[in-house]
Amino acid sequence: MQQFQLSACVAVSVQEFFSKYAGDDTKIKWPNDLYWQDRKAGGLLIESVIRSMESGASEWLWSIIGIGININQTAFPSYLVNPVSLKQITGKNFDVIALAKELCGILEKNFIVLQRGDFEKIYSLYLSQLYKKGATVKLKKDNRVFEATIISVSPVGKLIVHPDSHASFEEDPTTIGFDFGEVEWVM
Repeated sequence: MQQFQLSACVAVSVQEFFSKYAGDDTKIKWPNDLYWQDRKAGGLLIESVIRSMESGASEWLWSIIGIGININQTAFPSYLVNPVSLKQITGKNFDVIALAKELCGILEKNFIVLQRGDFEKIYSLYLSQLYKKGATVKLKKDNRVFEATIISVSPVGKLIVHPDSHASFEEDPTTIGFDFGEVEWVM
């Protein structure tokens, strides 16, 4: 659960930062992307090291956070699907060092909120900025593509969807929760 709390904290921070320049069309796409309208503006990756204890419990040792945000790019490799940069959105060039410092300040502010035990505040912001919430999207599990409506993300980071009437799952047919890596978006 703590791993998702950190991920949500970083995602909320990146969304807050980017939306300051790009506006309210900036959303968090589960599990780790930043979208502006229907275009990918960035992503984040968190690698955590967790040690198993003799008692069977686990201990979170540390994490490395990688954040990639498209700032001044105007040309992208052809294999990328729907990328967008801050420059393309605003028409302006940006000082990336100044923006990095600003992002670090936002990250620190939100991390303090998380450290104080107020994950609910972070979680509420995360849900309010969730990409395609309430919309029907295509997802892929194993080799099967299906449509589902994005309902929410659980407090432990599961994507909660309502599958269309043609999808068949062994779980509760009204809503299903997927862990990170269990499904992928079909864009």
